[in-house]
Amino acid sequence: VQLQASGGGLVQAGASLRLSCVDSGRTFSYYGMGWFRQAPGKEREFVAAINNKGTFTVYADYVKGRFTISRDNAKDTVYLQMNSLKPEDTAIYYCAKDGPVSVYAKMTDFGSWGQGTQVTVSS
Repeated sequence: VQLQASGGGLVQAGASLRLSCVDSGRTFSYYGMGWFRQAPGKEREFVAAINNKGTFTVYADYVKGRFTISRDNAKDTVYLQMNSLKPEDTAIYYCAKDGPVSVYAKMTDFGSWGQGTQVTVSS
């Protein structure tokens, strides 16, 4: 598995979680990375993306101001810091590699993605 996401869990509303995604492909620093999520019965949706150098980020409106995407190219890892979590943030979160840093991006615009990590926020 090239992209391994972790850090999900069950938390109460208002709590924080930090997701991590490690790339074992040795080309991590070349590519933009993104996070997507899919809730049960809903379409998969864009969450955030970051360029290869970590100098440009974009966020979906529904997470802006609460979530922060970052990356450490020395560790081949992209992060998603999630604060002030809400029940509607409950979803499987996927990291994706090699795609556009755009709020209009779809996961299929990226070259590869991981298996996802479950985030459940209780009210």
